[in-house]
Parts: sequence; structure tokens; C-alpha cells
Amino acid sequence: MLAMSPLNRLVRVLDGFSEWSGRLISWLTLFMVLVTFVIVVMRYLFNVGNIALQESIIYMHSFVFLLGAAYTLKHDGHVRVDIFYRPLSERGKAWINLFGTLLLLLPVSIFILVVSWEYVATSWSLLEGSQEAGGIPYRYVLKSTLIAMPVMMILQGIADLARCLLVIAGKAHFNPEEEEHGL
Repeated sequence: MLAMSPLNRLVRVLDGFSEWSGRLISWLTLFMVLVTFVIVVMRYLFNVGNIALQESIIYMHSFVFLLGAAYTLKHDGHVRVDIFYRPLSERGKAWINLFGTLLLLLPVSIFILVVSWEYVATSWSLLEGSQEAGGIPYRYVLKSTLIAMPVMMILQGIADLARCLLVIAGKAHFNPEEEEHGL
């Protein structure tokens, strides 16, 4: 068995974090459906409303989109213009991904992190809650995802950069699962 380089280990650890967090957060989609069903039943069968339950849908929806972004990036699920990318060799794709990560992903993620910091810090200092009576009293937790998302994207971006460098150096492939299974 070949010894794994530090760069390969870094890719595995960061990819593993994105995979774990994405799979965990994906369960919220099921809970959103169930809570929505409960809200509808309560409202139309029992004529009862619950602000906190309704707000929980917004929280879960936000968590899925913001905290699932790194998982989506890991699985190459974001929008891409394939007209030029698709016919490229693996090394050509690695160069495109490397420059895209360096010039777009990382600067935008850092920008979001910087501009969100004070907004989230203020929310935490006030322990901001819902504006609605009976709402969820933890709006500061929801706003914290504005910090968590860019951090997670930066970590996955670092994994992608390392993977691109390994591919360019001829020491890795973009689809190691296929390689491991002989595909």
C-alpha cells in the first residue's frame, strides 16, 4: 500500500468534513416536509397556528442551503458552463478549477465572511430573537450560518485546490472512487 502524502490527507480530511456535514444537514429536508405537514394539519383541521413551527421552516431551509453549499461544491453540483470545460483533459479541468477557486470561490467566500462578521456579532451581542410573539428566540444562531457557510466553502475550496495541484502533478485523479473500484 502506498503512503499517503500530506496533501492527499488534507484533501481526504476536508472532503470528509464536507461529506459528513452535507449528509447530516440533508436530513433537514425531511424534517421540513414533516413540519410543513404538521403546520397544515394544525391550521386546517384544528384551526391552530404556531409561529415557532412556521419560523422553523425558514431556519431549516436556510441551514440546508447555506450549510449544504460545501457538500454541493464537493460533488461538483454547482452551475458550470460546460461548453469549454467538458472536452478538456483532466489536467485542463484541474487548471480551470484551480483558477476558478483562486479567483472566484475564495475571494467571494472571504468577502461574505468579512461583511457578515459584524452583522452576526451584533446579533449575538443582543442575543437576537424573533420579532414575532411566540417565535424562535435564537435568530442569532440562524444568522451564524452567514459565517459558517463561507468558512465551509473556504475549507472545501482548499481541498479542491489541493486536489487540482495533485491532478496537475499527475499524482491523483478527480474521481478517486472510480479508480479504487477499477472503473
